[in-house]
Amino acid sequence: MSYQLLKNDVLFYQRFLKANGFYEGKLDGIWGPKTNKADTVFLAESEAIAQQFGRFDVRSESNIITLIPKAQIEARKFLIITKDANIDVRIISGTRTYSEQNILYCQGRNDNPGPIVTNAKGGQSNHNFGIAWDIGIFDLTGKYITDDEAYISLAEIVLREMETIEWGGNWRSFKDFPHYQLKAISDRVTTIRRLFEKGEVYV
Repeated sequence: MSYQLLKNDVLFYQRFLKANGFYEGKLDGIWGPKTNKADTVFLAESEAIAQQFGRFDVRSESNIITLIPKAQIEARKFLIITKDANIDVRIISGTRTYSEQNILYCQGRNDNPGPIVTNAKGGQSNHNFGIAWDIGIFDLTGKYITDDEAYISLAEIVLREMETIEWGGNWRSFKDFPHYQLKAISDRVTTIRRLFEKGEVYV
């Protein structure tokens, strides 16, 4: 999703902002002065992070801005490592609202076109809480690489240097090789969701 789509779901965005210390108002789904102020401060902090850790390709930037600041930092560190390794990696997915997650869940099910790409409905994925991102690896011609081995090899490089993130390739079921996420205070998505929806800290 894009930052603009994040703003379109006001209640979702308020939860996102409140849980990360930007918003002090009620979780009412109304875009008022407090939400506007929180949005401004969030953008300013995101800009400061970009200036400190560097900017990347347009697609990566459009997804990094949807992550919470702690995840933005780790995502940029991630891209620095891959750049130093001369691997063309781009962040191709960031935060999703619950409704966007539900649309993705329907893909490949109930006669909907496309392959099944997730077993998570809205509120069941760490992509819904601003702490997860998916990557793509591209060859010298700019073609997207789908070979699992490329993603496994990349994870071996990155995880040696980053103890703050988790890799979907280590999951016991439905391994997700392009998926990375910031470690949260609980391994249980239900716990993270409960905190997120209250606007409380979860990382």
